[in-house]
Amino acid sequence: MAPGDPRPARLGAAAGDPPGGRPPGPHPPPPADLSERPLLLRVWQGPWLRVHRAVRDPLHFGRSRNNRFDDPRGEFGVLYLGADFEGAFVETFGRVVADAPRLVSGRALGDRLLTPIDFDAPLRLVDLSGPGLGRLGADARLCAGDYRAAQAWSRALWAHPEAPDGLLYRSRHDPSRLCAAVFERAAPRARVRPGVSLVAFDLRPHLAGVLDLYGLGLVD
Repeated sequence: MAPGDPRPARLGAAAGDPPGGRPPGPHPPPPADLSERPLLLRVWQGPWLRVHRAVRDPLHFGRSRNNRFDDPRGEFGVLYLGADFEGAFVETFGRVVADAPRLVSGRALGDRLLTPIDFDAPLRLVDLSGPGLGRLGADARLCAGDYRAAQAWSRALWAHPEAPDGLLYRSRHDPSRLCAAVFERAAPRARVRPGVSLVAFDLRPHLAGVLDLYGLGLVD
């Protein structure tokens, strides 16, 4: 379009969009100057919530490299938490929410606890839930796309000079819910409250609401 052309700009032609409106493809790796870019940090007091198997320690800083923001080298652990019950639930049962048949078993629910986790000092989390993505040269694919890119970014942000406690991101299966990937460096400040079974009497109204929210059926 020539300078001064009165026609409106073509949708999708904004700076940074792929030429010709082609699909964006894989998420790019962290930029070489990431360590020099200031982080948009959210300070979050909590409490946070974790849905986990009753036989597992709720403070599980995993190194399996099987989850989105795990360290690709397995040198530090990552703990995954939800900011509310819905976020903690959908992060655990996301595959059930996404796939058919959309059924969750009473046994699977009964095997799991909902555990609140506090930290002695508020967590300083890299905000990947909004404008913080663009400031880093990233986009929403980081929280919903290929794990290899997300893990590379996780490690690069862990190594950033500002030493954040983790990442704040939107759940892939429900972007209205905020979740945290907490780096193991924050483990000494974590305090675990008593957990409660997902099928406990006091939790049943909340559980029923979550099952209805995500359109899930309950089977024995």
